[in-house]
Amino acid sequence: MSLAPIDHTHAPQLQSWIESANADGCDFPIQNLPWGRFREADSSEWRMGVAIGDQVLDLRRAGLLDHADPVQLLQLLPEDRLALRHRLVEGLSRGSPKAVRWATALRPLAQVRLGLPCTIGDYTDFYVGIHHATAVGRLFRPDNPLLPNYKWVPIGYHGRASTVTVSGTDFHRPCGQVMPAGAASPVVQPCARLDFELEMGLVVGRGNAQGRPVPIGEAEAHVVGLTLFNDWSARDIQAWEYQPLGPFLSKSFASTLSPWIVTLEALAPFRRGHARPEGDPALLPYLDSPVNREAGAIDVALDVWLDTAAMRAAGHAPQRISASNYADAAYWTAAQLVAHHTVNGCALNPGDLLGTGTLSGPGGREQAGSMLEISDGGKRPIELPGGERRTFLQDGDRVTFTGRCSRAGYRSIGFGSCSATVLPAVG
Repeated sequence: MSLAPIDHTHAPQLQSWIESANADGCDFPIQNLPWGRFREADSSEWRMGVAIGDQVLDLRRAGLLDHADPVQLLQLLPEDRLALRHRLVEGLSRGSPKAVRWATALRPLAQVRLGLPCTIGDYTDFYVGIHHATAVGRLFRPDNPLLPNYKWVPIGYHGRASTVTVSGTDFHRPCGQVMPAGAASPVVQPCARLDFELEMGLVVGRGNAQGRPVPIGEAEAHVVGLTLFNDWSARDIQAWEYQPLGPFLSKSFASTLSPWIVTLEALAPFRRGHARPEGDPALLPYLDSPVNREAGAIDVALDVWLDTAAMRAAGHAPQRISASNYADAAYWTAAQLVAHHTVNGCALNPGDLLGTGTLSGPGGREQAGSMLEISDGGKRPIELPGGERRTFLQDGDRVTFTGRCSRAGYRSIGFGSCSATVLPAVG
């Protein structure tokens, strides 16, 4: 498995002629350059762009892309993605002769509409967060919280791509069958235990032919990069429907994706080793490689913010209710997910989305990636400004995820935000 290199494009001293990209704390400095789609206010055409500071660079207008189809970008070979990154850094660096021409290809982010970074053809949600799996299992199986196959096989289910929407798209509280405590038969009603799930999304670039598994040594060549992802969950609907075949209507009503793909090339400085805890079973060969052990994990600090309708009306800022890290939370790496997804011959296509599953950290409630864990199954409410309390989400609540990569000697980069508000149930 060959990883994207750390090179001159990650140098912390690099500055851009776009001054907003040089500001401390900027999510999109020149060292990042995430991909996304945008539309101008007076146009119905989606265009591919790269975020830089508070601007977006139209790749077609800058002469870097032949047409607006994101598949052209997604299917680039890793070496071609790296070459594109080099061209972007050259053209956006302070003093570049391309500044005059490329300035005409810039649009302020505040003046464009952002869309999904690509068309999501298929969506699979995994369950890589071992601390989440253990905490949730403990609620239902105190003596045996982690199922016996968890440390052998990356667990996942096929989700619903049609309801994956971009950050900022609000959604209605779902209705469905639930079994009330002590009842003899289920009822259909609005979800009473609505939850978020703190996840990351892996965006597939190059696909594989049906019947041709992707070896772990080639797996990351099929992944473009990472996004923030919220797989909203209806816990009361889930509790009734999930046996024997797993989640269905409890997950398919809404999933929120951030608009920017932070490429694996940008993430190169933030790699970590991925060691299995002592005593865990040895990996089957198709899930193991020296490079994956040495640098398969990616260090992304993740925060969850909550604000309610009452908080917004009173002028209160969103409250951070959890802080986690992708590398600390994930039992399985991106390469392992691709290798496992395709080991049976399943074909992945450009634009497919692989969700990681809930990324709860090892620190308990403060690092939990869902309200189910934060509230201990609804028994321990969190306190919010103005005296409000929450065990699960109420109408008008807005949940926002943010993510950031930092390492000494490198410029930190961000993922933007992933946010949506709960609307009342329909009918």
